[in-house]
Amino acid sequence: MPKATQQQDVSVLSSSKHGLVYLTANDWMLIADKAARLKFKAGAHIIQQGRRTHGVYVLLTGMATVQLPSQTALPALGPGEVCGEISFLDEQPATVDVLAKEPVEAYYLDRPTLQTLFELFPHMGSRFYHSLACSMSHRLRELIGPSPLPKKP
Repeated sequence: MPKATQQQDVSVLSSSKHGLVYLTANDWMLIADKAARLKFKAGAHIIQQGRRTHGVYVLLTGMATVQLPSQTALPALGPGEVCGEISFLDEQPATVDVLAKEPVEAYYLDRPTLQTLFELFPHMGSRFYHSLACSMSHRLRELIGPSPLPKKP
């Protein structure tokens, strides 16, 4: 991949507010070097419910929607955000469908690639998992809705 494209990707990924926020620019450069860059047409499945992902996807361009059966307003994912993380973490089939709302480009990081990076750069692994935990916490809070303000005594 051309260095200019890789630097643009790193800029997008490191500026995302709901992505892997604790990764450094150097972490992103390592990831960009090792990840597979995939393209999805509008309407295509990025994640298919019931199938294992064996890795995670990080959106670079475009928007995707998470198909939750109980929701009428579907959560949207944009550049810098991750999908496939639940299946990646528990090594079980995906819990939802994620569809490209428009053309999407994403990095795909499979488990062996990530494991190799984390063995070489252990602090990257802790930043990666910390970021995943925060991202999942943010999404859960969005689904639950705003919490009431604590009452003053």
